Order: sequence, then structure tokens, then C-alpha cells
Amino acid sequence: MFFRRILPEIAAHWIINLYRAAGKLRTDAFQYHRNSSARLSTAGVAASRCTIPCAVDRMVVSDFHGGLLRSTALFPYFMLVACEGGSLLRAFFLLCCFPLVWVLGEHAAASIRVMVFVTFVGLRPQDADLVARAILPKFYMERLNAQVYDHLWLPARRKVAVTSAPRVMAEWFLKEYMAADVVVGCELQIVKVGQGCYFTGLLCEPCPGAPALTEVLRTDGAMADVGVVRSSNPLDHFFLRYCKELYIVSKESAKTARLPSARYPKPLIFHDGRLAFLPTSPAMLAFFLFLPLGLILSVTRISIGIVLPYNISSAAGALFGGRFRTSGRRIPETGTKRRGVLFVCTHRTLVDPIMLTAALQKPVPAVTYSLSRLSEIIAPIKTVRLTRNRDRDAVMMSRLLEQGDLAVCPEGTTCREPYLLRFSPLFAELADDMEPVALDARVTSLYGTTASGRKWLDPVAFFANPAPAYRVEFLGAVPSDRTRAGGRTEQEVANWVQQRLGEALGFECTGLTRHDKYSMLAGTDGVVR
Repeated sequence: MFFRRILPEIAAHWIINLYRAAGKLRTDAFQYHRNSSARLSTAGVAASRCTIPCAVDRMVVSDFHGGLLRSTALFPYFMLVACEGGSLLRAFFLLCCFPLVWVLGEHAAASIRVMVFVTFVGLRPQDADLVARAILPKFYMERLNAQVYDHLWLPARRKVAVTSAPRVMAEWFLKEYMAADVVVGCELQIVKVGQGCYFTGLLCEPCPGAPALTEVLRTDGAMADVGVVRSSNPLDHFFLRYCKELYIVSKESAKTARLPSARYPKPLIFHDGRLAFLPTSPAMLAFFLFLPLGLILSVTRISIGIVLPYNISSAAGALFGGRFRTSGRRIPETGTKRRGVLFVCTHRTLVDPIMLTAALQKPVPAVTYSLSRLSEIIAPIKTVRLTRNRDRDAVMMSRLLEQGDLAVCPEGTTCREPYLLRFSPLFAELADDMEPVALDARVTSLYGTTASGRKWLDPVAFFANPAPAYRVEFLGAVPSDRTRAGGRTEQEVANWVQQRLGEALGFECTGLTRHDKYSMLAGTDGVVR
């Protein structure tokens, strides 16, 4: 039934796109568009010739892909939903459909239906919502068009965004980060099966985009003040007839209009998902081709850390593409010590304590809030779970310090971006002989952390990167006047250590906690059960 309905439409859109391609070779009519009810503004080649409409205290209707975003590509964001919300198998099927999408035109209605079906059929709405809330905002934010955002979107009195993708993919980002008043996009059909709901992979008919935009305009007048569209084909946008003035974003201006992270609408501190790159079709093809080799490398690198002695494991890991850099290690003091050194570390991945052990060339036990059973089994060091009972945890950590050195990550959870979460002051109560250790990890393909996914895959994913990199920097002992023995409170000691680590790494210190991260990204407390 589905294919009988969509195949004629695919053929029709194929013919239409071929006709449009031929038309573009004959004329530049698509670069400028003017009708009786709209005045067109275009972005010229030279900055002095650009004419950007005034949007102060006016209503702006903007195309999301190509207007607010610098790229018009839709496929990478469907791929993110298919891979992170679905599975690698679903992502592979979507990649196989890309030749058809490319032939039809990525923004053609038939192409969107194909991508929607492969991406969403059988997917639960809560899975799609999780991707839209925890994963997509990072990729959207990194590709915002600074020119459109600064001059048209921010000053507007009322902001309306129109997307060619399903509304569920963009609405959370546009309303929470971009302060959009209304998001117009296509709706997905949902079917209830037993106690659960699932997407059918089909779009609602008729598409509610035009009626929704008409309803929005009815409250503000017959027409919007400014419309923002992409330069490739503004006639494709059904809302052009509703705008008094149009601004077409050229490809040349979009290439240089990257929005710096310091000017993001909101700080991007937490995000989830495994993919560390924008999954364009070439990138995903390379990813799937490398994946078998990546799994072999991951098993080999993990085995090296478990089997080989510390003094040769780093060199052996470098032979298999790993990059490990350490600095600032101090020579242990001679003589007997009553208690061990407490190494206070930043938390980037689950292998932080293992990298600290490799840098010290000796095993150092580590305490952690939650750890998967597989990670405990393969860890070459002793790991101890905290109980979240302050008194009980303090007694346990004191006992471990009596036995020797100990590693602790006061943040309680990992953070991928250049921010440090609030440090729990518990560690400051237990020892005066402390040494901050700045750890940082770099990946190119897969993140080695997750808030909502399978945590037992974290070390496997990290070491499956082509060239995973780690930096370990010892910052020296905490001065005695900065400890409790010097008259400082536990919170003052924790804040000083956090600031010292932040300065060493170039990270910003925050007051956010583990609870803030998991409640935002996964809706849980973050405990592995």
C-alpha cells in the first residue's frame, strides 16, 4: 500500500527536479524572486552590497535548514536519529537509501518521505524525543548562521521557524535554545500497539504546515514582516507568499557566518550520543568501512592495558594508534608515610583512573559512583563503588587511604565539553596530602561516554576510535594553606582545586552536578543497576 502510493510520487518529483536543474542552467531566476506582495533582499558577494532587512520589533519567519543553519543538508540529522535513536542497522539502511535521496533531491517531498520512513518506522516517540533533546542540539548549535542569528533572529519581536523535517526533530532545540515562538513542520503518524506507541514512518495527510503558519499569522496580521530562506530554491517554500520582505541567504555568506561558541544562545555543556562527527553520507560510509577494524583495535588496546606491564603498555598502545601524553609527575618522597596521596582528577571518560595508573607506573585504586559489571571485570585496577551515603563513603575512602594512594573524581560524572562540574567537598575532609591531576580525552569518531545508552560499551567505544588521545598533567601537591589544616573549609578546598584544574585545562568551572546532567539527558539519576 505504501509503495503503490509513493512510487508514482517519487517518479513525478524526479521529473520535476530534472526540469529544475535544466532551468538553473539557463537562468539565474532562482537567485532573485519578487512578487506583488513581497520585496526581496539578497546577500551579495561583497559585504558592502549585502542588504539585510531590519528585524527590530518585527515578525520573522525563517527556514531552519539553510536559514538559521548554514547548511541546507537534511540527511545528517535523519542519520543521527536513525543511529542514536534506533540502531546501527537502521543507520546502515538509511545510508543505502542515500543514492535515491540524492537523485530525487534532498529537499524533495518524495526524498523526505523516504528518509522519514526508514528513520522513524517502528521507533518509539520517547526515543525520538531523547535524540531531539540530548543529541541534536549540539550539531544544530555548531552550524548556526551568525549573520542571520545576530541581525534577523535575535532582534525579532516574534520568531517563527519552518523546517522541512518532522517537527519533533527541531522543536525542542528551537524553543529551548533559540526562543522560537512557533515551529512549523510536518507531523508523524503514531500507532498504539499494546501499552506502547510507535511511529508508522508515514507523514500525516494533509501536511499541517500551511494551516499552522496561517493560524500564526492570523494573530499578528495578514503577513509576516521578514522571511529568511536558503538561496538554492526559494520557490520551494510555501510561506513566501506570507512575507512582506524576503532575505535570501547565499552560499558564500553562509560559509563564513559561523557562530562562535562564546555567543551561543545558551552554553552547550551537556550532550549525549555516540557519534562524535556530523554523519554526512561520505562520513558514514567511511565509518561503516572502518568499524570492523575499529572493533579489532579496541579489543587489542584493551588487552594491552590488561596484560602488559605498565612500563611498556603506553609504547605498545602507541603502535596501535593510541596517543598518550603525561607531564608534571613528581618523584615520590623517600621514607614511610602513614597515609597515601589522594589524586583528585577531572572526569572525562571511564578510563581516567587507568590512564592515571599508566602515568604513575603503578596501580592506584579508584572510587566511582556507578560502573558497569563489564568495566569492573576488565579494569586492571581495583575499583570501589560509592554508596551515596556520606558517612559510609568517608569511612571507606579513609580506609583505602590508609592502605596507599587513591584516585577520586569529585565531579561524579563525565563532561565532554570544556566545563568542570561542581566538586563534591567530601575528598577535602579525608586528606591534606592531595594532588590535582588534569585529565583530558580527545576522540574523532565515537564518544567513550553515554548518559542514556549502554554504559558497558563505553571503554569499547573509546578505544575503537582511529587515534584516541589522552593527556595527564600532574599539578603538584595542594599547598598546606589551602587545605583544612591551613584553616580552610571543605567547600573552599574543593572550589580551589576545581579552579586550579580549570585553569590548567582551559575549562570553565560551573556549579552543575551529576543530577543536573542525567535529569536533562536521560531523565534518570545515573545509577547503573
